[in-house]
Amino acid sequence: MNVTLSELPTWLGVLEVGNQVLAAAILILSFSLFAYVLTFNLHSRVGRSFAALLLGMVIVYSGDVVLPQVDWAESWLRFQWIGIALVPAAYLHFTRSVLLAVWLRQDRVKWRWIIRGAYALSVLFALLALFTDMLVRAPAEVDPVSNLQPGPLFSLFTLYFVVATLWGGWTLLQARAHVRTHTARRRLGYLLWSFVAPGLGVFPYLILVSGGGASNPELVLILASIANVLVGVMLVVMAYSVAYYGVFAPDRVVKRQLFYFILRGPVVASIVVALIFTVPRVEAILGLPPDTALTFLVVMTIVLAQILIYLAQPWIDHFLYRNELEEVAWLRMLETRLMTSGDLSQFLENVLVTLCNVCEVDRGFVALPGEGEARLEAVVGDEAEARQVLALPETQRLLTTSQPDSEFHQVNGFVVRCLVNRHTDENMGILALHSSCPASGEMDEETAAVIDHLFRRAEIAVEDRRLQLDVFEALRPVLPDIEVMQALRGAVPYVISPEAEGVEALTTRPEFTEWVRGALTHFWGGPKLSKSPLLNLRIVHEKMSEYDNSPTRALRAILQDAIERQRPPGERQMTTSEWLLYNILDLKYLQGKKVREVAQKLAISESDLYRKQRIAIAEVARTLAEMEAEANNGAREPEGQRARGPEGQRARGPEGQRAREPEGQKAREPEGQKARGPEGQRARPLTSDH
Repeated sequence: MNVTLSELPTWLGVLEVGNQVLAAAILILSFSLFAYVLTFNLHSRVGRSFAALLLGMVIVYSGDVVLPQVDWAESWLRFQWIGIALVPAAYLHFTRSVLLAVWLRQDRVKWRWIIRGAYALSVLFALLALFTDMLVRAPAEVDPVSNLQPGPLFSLFTLYFVVATLWGGWTLLQARAHVRTHTARRRLGYLLWSFVAPGLGVFPYLILVSGGGASNPELVLILASIANVLVGVMLVVMAYSVAYYGVFAPDRVVKRQLFYFILRGPVVASIVVALIFTVPRVEAILGLPPDTALTFLVVMTIVLAQILIYLAQPWIDHFLYRNELEEVAWLRMLETRLMTSGDLSQFLENVLVTLCNVCEVDRGFVALPGEGEARLEAVVGDEAEARQVLALPETQRLLTTSQPDSEFHQVNGFVVRCLVNRHTDENMGILALHSSCPASGEMDEETAAVIDHLFRRAEIAVEDRRLQLDVFEALRPVLPDIEVMQALRGAVPYVISPEAEGVEALTTRPEFTEWVRGALTHFWGGPKLSKSPLLNLRIVHEKMSEYDNSPTRALRAILQDAIERQRPPGERQMTTSEWLLYNILDLKYLQGKKVREVAQKLAISESDLYRKQRIAIAEVARTLAEMEAEANNGAREPEGQRARGPEGQRARGPEGQRAREPEGQKAREPEGQKARGPEGQRARPLTSDH
């Protein structure tokens, strides 16, 4: 197709399109970062104030994108002033929030009113721009550059904008002077040179120029394009600096999350918008209908961009992590290699199907110990028949035997073999096939080797899953410490007052449950009990006089009292669901039995035991919080009102009376609980007021 010179776009037209594309890219980036900050940094005062800055930019650049497409330019130019007027107040708010985060101080009342006054002034300027000619007047009719004309109060707004921006810069300089670490100083350095991006991008400079862009529109568009590129780069740097505030994740996670978010979101969206603006204008060159060419290119861009990002991931990770690339790769490998309960079921089902094919049978199942009763982990064929065979006494004996073997046992037309842990010789479950094939003496060596190999794969899978559960349980107490460490690493948006750090606040701390878990783990001695933050509880201080002023013994007694409160009424049962939580606490922590022994005694799997154990510990933590609240409330009562109820005890419970154990229940204590602990004394249930 021949193309004449008249059909080619002019230099001014190229600049117009380029400026529109850049404005659309800034709009997409601003909105994307606005959504990102509200999603991941909403609880940070720095994040919320940065979101206010981004909102101003979203409003202004929305007008820039829409203006060339509409005839009623004045309305959109005035609408942009909502964002322009918002930016100075957001600057003051944002920079003050950064300073407070670095200082770790609470904001003074004076500054709160200054910030509120700035927002009120911004609202006033926005209203003046929208509904009057006091701030700005009707635009000059200039094509392709349109701008409003200054009103009587425009100089006042300009002064307000400049003062707020410079004050914000001075505040950031103060913040940088107070940091002590190289990393924090580097990030605040990034923030210092990039924080002018919102002001550079939103202030209406053309109003200050006589005649606006009428004399040289090409120069105006070139300068606007350069400014947009700088604004885009500085916005990304600002977002990088702000992304760490109020986030408890490690730095590497935040960095990677933000980087890939920008690549997959704003970058891809900006390319698509560029295509939307440019493809229809080069229709004659492409020789294709505009809709066809545009649809084809947009789809290709979205799909290929994701593939390119995936292929570039090793280089991106190398750029992001450099010095810790090996450790990060190991963590990624763990994420893909660890086996969930669903993975285990699927794997065992694949093994079972292969065994059925090898033995030429059509039915089989794998059963593992479960809570209360065994559970079918994988089934091939009739599930109802599998449940009937599983319920037979001989099958249950094989499932629960403590001396498993690797032989095949005939059970009601099925051959059943135990899944044995090769390291501990522990029975982990059973695998059954509807055939006598594995037990037949006529089986050739190759088939027998295949069957043994498949059984071994099933045993390894179950064994690995149980080991992973042990690892998860070992890591779980560490997680709160990691969260606290990350919270201390990040900038704290305010200083906790001495009252908030007092004893009463302990039970509201997010790590309170983990403190309880640690104290129970070292119930009979250990640093997690003797150095536990729970020693600062009021109920422990009140109990110390009964235990020779020993805080450790007092805490142990308080914990046992909290456990005893989980005990249901009536005769103790080992396998009923209502007694399960109390039995776990008593056997695991008070009697100190091993996990495997507790699971066997309660007839549940170890994975189920871990799940129920978490629930039981959470109940103990809740009970301790209630006991502490009662003690704190009692401490605030008048002295003459604290001893009431039967025998001078403080009233508590639903009817205002202390809950008593059923008669004779205290005598029914688990065996082996009479003499234990570092002092060799029996830790008795508490009956006195705390």
